[in-house]
Amino acid sequence: MKIDSHHHFWKLSRQDYGWLTEEQGILFQDYLPDDLQPILKKHQIDRTIVVQAAPTLAETAYLLELYHQNEFIAGVVGWINLDSDSFGEKYQQLRENKGFVGIRPMLQDIEDDRWLLRPRVMENIEKLLHDDFPLDLLIYPRHLPIVLELLEEFPKLRCVINHAAKPDITNGISNFWENHISGISRFENVMCKISGLITEADHRNWKQKDFIPFGEHLLKAFGPNRLMFGSDWPVCLLAGDYGDVYELFGNLVSEHVTKDEFAKMIGNNAKNFYKLNL
Repeated sequence: MKIDSHHHFWKLSRQDYGWLTEEQGILFQDYLPDDLQPILKKHQIDRTIVVQAAPTLAETAYLLELYHQNEFIAGVVGWINLDSDSFGEKYQQLRENKGFVGIRPMLQDIEDDRWLLRPRVMENIEKLLHDDFPLDLLIYPRHLPIVLELLEEFPKLRCVINHAAKPDITNGISNFWENHISGISRFENVMCKISGLITEADHRNWKQKDFIPFGEHLLKAFGPNRLMFGSDWPVCLLAGDYGDVYELFGNLVSEHVTKDEFAKMIGNNAKNFYKLNL
């Protein structure tokens, strides 16, 4: 089974995507299940995880509606305000929906880089730890030291780094990113998505060789049991199409892993991480 562990849907008329403006070009339009389904069929992707793109409970409810309407959607990574006294109540309500499989705070858009370590946020993350419920981390490299601090406090937290923490592909691999990724990978319950990389490169002139050092380090750090494929569709359209992302993933990892290991990275790891009942 092939699973795309990371993509989005949005409908502009919902008006809760503050980051999504006309300046985003090709992204400034609706992207819905009927748009993605033929692409999945073309690449023989069986199921997907749809991830929040707006910091609202209303969008999470909307994505859960799409989950119930579309068999190919295996789960929803939604949003709840972790820095809220009402988090526990909202979290328990969403847990009643079997399609709710993870939580993602939009850390890259929060002004306070140390937001994850606020006392109330950590109290609520402890609830996730207690339930072994996964946390998606949307971060930049500068957030990696903060994630390390969080993991030192909660070493058994089950979480996944989105888009390999968005390294600067254009300017090449940095010691900072490399060393902190290695440090985070020491925590056995942490995984990483090989996703969203082409949009961190030169949108018009990227070449597959640009990504090789990053792929090699991710494989060395996390190994094939803790990496998963994600398309980041439709955001990927800024720099390529779904096929480009799928081909890049295969070229980065397939020569370095066995057939069984590749099967884990292209599907089983996501299934196990999100505890999908497939």
